[in-house]
Formats: sequence, structure tokens, C-alpha cells
Amino acid sequence: MPSNLDAQSIAPHPDHDHQACIDSALTAARELCREKQQKLTKTREKVLQLIWGSHRPIGAYSLMDALAEGEQKRVAPPTVYRALDFLLELGLIHRINSLNAYIGCQDPSHEHHCYFLICTSCNLAVETDPGPFQSAVGQLKQESGFEIRQQNMEFNGLCPHCQEQSE
Repeated sequence: MPSNLDAQSIAPHPDHDHQACIDSALTAARELCREKQQKLTKTREKVLQLIWGSHRPIGAYSLMDALAEGEQKRVAPPTVYRALDFLLELGLIHRINSLNAYIGCQDPSHEHHCYFLICTSCNLAVETDPGPFQSAVGQLKQESGFEIRQQNMEFNGLCPHCQEQSE
């Protein structure tokens, strides 16, 4: 996850070649599956590839449509949801609740909280370092006695490239 929040680390340039991201994600997935003795099936791998095809969240039905391209039959919803559940469980992807969509995890090597910057113009979504929010959440936990089991924080606005376009 980017910890230095400069424009390049937050948002890839619109001409960014996503193949490097896809290759890196697949390598990490294969390695993690080997470590955890899990199977990265063809469907799971293809879903992960599609999710990493851009830095924009993608919904389950869009994934189904993309999987059906070039195939003779449509992939059933349970097949896609099982693949998504597998990828979520391993920490290879994140779910962006407000969009009901999924995005690749930039650091699946360890469990971490999800904080996203989401561009309301181009739909880019970037996972970012929770930084100082973590201490505030820890304090909230301690003061309230509430057991927090899941954290998702989403910030909506304009990415650097869309800001340039609107000037």
C-alpha cells in the first residue's frame, strides 16, 4: 500500500499498462495459494485477472459478463461468487461496500484494514495506508469497549488526473 501519498502513487496514469499489475497479482496469488495449500482454479485465476484489469472496482455481474466473452455458455452467479469469496478469504481482493464491487489487494501478504480513495469522475479506486486513522480507531475501541471486527473506510473525490482534466 502506498504510504507516501504523491499523485503517482495514488493514481496510475491513464495510459498505465495494467499487465504488470495483473502479472504481479497472479504471482502473489499463486505463492499465497501454495503457502496456504489452496487451489487457484482457472475460474478463480480468471476472476482475479479481470479484477486487476484496471484500477477500477468491478461488480460480480460485470465479472460474469466478462467471463462469458468467448465462451459458449454464461458462467453461473454461484460460480463467480464462490471465486470472489475464495479471493476475499485469502486477502487477494477487497470488497468496496458502497459500490458493491471488488478491487485487487495491493499487499495480500498480510491481513490489513481497507481504506480507499475513490474518484467520483473516472471510478478509479486506490487502496491506501490507513496511517493515523489506526490510532484513532484503537482509541475508539478502547474507550467504547466495542469489538471491531471489520473496518472499511472510503473517501470519495477526484483523482489527480481528473482534477487536471477539470482545470
